[in-house]
Amino acid sequence: MEVKVLDKTGKETGRKVQLSDSVFAIEPNNHAIYLDVKQYLANQRQGTHKAKERAEVIGSTRKIKKQKGTGTARAGSKKSPLFKGGGTVFGPRPRSYSFKLNKTLKRLARKSALSLKAKESNLIVVEDFDFEAPSTKNFLTVLKALGLDNKKSLFVLGDTNKNVYLSSRNLKASSVVTSSELNTYTVLNANNLVLLESSLEGIEENLSK
Repeated sequence: MEVKVLDKTGKETGRKVQLSDSVFAIEPNNHAIYLDVKQYLANQRQGTHKAKERAEVIGSTRKIKKQKGTGTARAGSKKSPLFKGGGTVFGPRPRSYSFKLNKTLKRLARKSALSLKAKESNLIVVEDFDFEAPSTKNFLTVLKALGLDNKKSLFVLGDTNKNVYLSSRNLKASSVVTSSELNTYTVLNANNLVLLESSLEGIEENLSK
């Protein structure tokens, strides 16, 4: 598929780039997308939750009342889960929520996400640009020129560009990644995907294997 190349002012450069159909024009696999997003979100969880169980609660071990003759159920310890301040039954313990997915499925999920953006016409290609120094104002100017100032957007660079990255860091609705950092969740979480020309080769090389 052919896509027009824009400059950072939003004007057409008169050039077009050919995007690989095997990466940007496949039939999206929704289940692969679900699994890859699920893994990404699971990996973000710290898993440090913990509740004290009966053996971990600090308290007296004295039998709190006699065994018989009270007319109520027998009770041995104030640390019992039945009493206020007692231990928690089967409470959460620190654990890892991460799980593995094979590389083929992850590549399929990312190609599916990119194909969805292309199919919905939410993907644009912009020629490479840079700033002389980090400037949020300059980055906002680029967003406005591309018509993305009020939309969630993801910029994909070919290589690390410190000035562009720092310029976008204060903006909640926009984020910048390199082609090697691209993942299914960040692609789908953005309303619009902006690919810089230098990122195309890396994306297609990573996902065409």
